[in-house]
Amino acid sequence: MLARQAQTPRNPIYALYQRGIRKQLSPETVPRHIAMILDGNRRWAKQLGLETAAHGHRAGADKIGEFLVWCDDLGVEVATLYLLSTDNLTGRDPAELNALFEIIGDLAADLSKFRDWRVKQVGSNAGLPDELVAKLAAAELATADHSGLHVNLAVGYGGRKEIADAMRSIVASHHLQGGTIEDLAAVLTPELISEHLYTGGQPDPDLVIRTSGEQRMSDFMLWQSAHSELYFVEALGPDLREVDFLRAVRDYGKRHRRYGS
Repeated sequence: MLARQAQTPRNPIYALYQRGIRKQLSPETVPRHIAMILDGNRRWAKQLGLETAAHGHRAGADKIGEFLVWCDDLGVEVATLYLLSTDNLTGRDPAELNALFEIIGDLAADLSKFRDWRVKQVGSNAGLPDELVAKLAAAELATADHSGLHVNLAVGYGGRKEIADAMRSIVASHHLQGGTIEDLAAVLTPELISEHLYTGGQPDPDLVIRTSGEQRMSDFMLWQSAHSELYFVEALGPDLREVDFLRAVRDYGKRHRRYGS
């Protein structure tokens, strides 16, 4: 799956247009961290009359491989993919979930063998099958020393749960050190909370892209995206093109990030 590099569009007009966009980009305006909500896999499968949603999820996994190559080739340092939310674990049909578990496990294994990428799960293992947990852990262990694109797989992920888990971690650590509630109140800062998130030590996403035309965050990186630029694409996840990605990066480069100033 990942052996396929990003290809030049067959349509010569799109190829010319794509090259034109690339010429407008500069290393200084490329986001350091891009987060992606690849939405619309099920709708894609339904529109094509395919039997199950799994066909859409597999097509979405293939697209993720392409997307990461685009990021890597452009000089992006960190990419975070929203693959499975905590809401999905309780709201999806068991058969669809089981297929999705297998697809995500295969994706993690493939990513761990491609280029010099470092793979990390961000999320909770609660509710995940042991086989998927083992595959995610194996991918993370196998790539721990890699220095290339840092790939976060948001699996078993929920933004609210992440913040709650961070707070529990802070309280537990403070308790082990013999601290009091008063002491904790004095040292509790946004920076401390950030350190205890699943993405602790990583830069926050500069750009969040969502496919399928939906314009909401869906409990994704609520803390980290406080100052992120958002970009919404009409294409369903498996239909995302490199030219769509380049447009998003170009749009990001034109925005002036004021951070409240």
